[in-house]
Amino acid sequence: MTNEHVLQDHAHRQVVRIGDTVRRPVQPWTETVHALLRHLEAVGFPCAPRVLGFDEEGREVLSYIDGDSGPLGWAKVVDDNGLAAFARLLRDYHDATTSFTPPGNAAWAVGATEATDGEVVCHGDFGPWNVVWQGPRPVGLIDFDFTRPAARLHDIAYALQYVAPFRDDTECTRWLHYPQPPDRRRRLEGFCTAYGLSSTDGIVDAVIREQQDNIERVRLLAEAGHEPQATWVAGGYLLDLGRKLAWSQDHRHLFG
Repeated sequence: MTNEHVLQDHAHRQVVRIGDTVRRPVQPWTETVHALLRHLEAVGFPCAPRVLGFDEEGREVLSYIDGDSGPLGWAKVVDDNGLAAFARLLRDYHDATTSFTPPGNAAWAVGATEATDGEVVCHGDFGPWNVVWQGPRPVGLIDFDFTRPAARLHDIAYALQYVAPFRDDTECTRWLHYPQPPDRRRRLEGFCTAYGLSSTDGIVDAVIREQQDNIERVRLLAEAGHEPQATWVAGGYLLDLGRKLAWSQDHRHLFG
């Protein structure tokens, strides 16, 4: 295959773009994700890749969404308008999944889960890097590997740790494109308002719980040999996540 442009290159997990398509290795949960993506297309959610089948090398084929993503996504959520648009995208995605019925043989990256009333299908990795932007407007949501039936709060809390953010001032200004230390309480409230929550009660606790749960998810995926988690853990990533969790616990007063 010619004209391949590598988008991600981890051990056992290379993602490439070919023309207007993205080719990704098949995972045990790929068919379940495809069912979700087909549902999103059917209900008119415009911001998800479309399923195009499989190629001659056995990779899944998805439509390519043009725009800025990956590391370029971080700067998009720094200003209030970008933060609000990010939150509204999550709400729109959640709402689009409420009528989805997983297939009977559904497989999820984080293990089998039974959907219950009031749950949605969480994206599972809703961060700035997995949103595609055209200018200030989010136009795509990608990388559905960690979707699972769960309460909306799981995605909300996961996102807030990155966009409130639950990070120290040095990381915010050096790596996350903030011109000065952010007003974390105001950003948390702004995200929740844009999403449509009527209260922020319990949100800080939910973020800290999500950080704890994420450490366990990464550990389990690494132990099962999934990439890039196995490489991350070998490089000390769990220690880094533990330090970020400790910072959140010590600085919860900054968030209200």
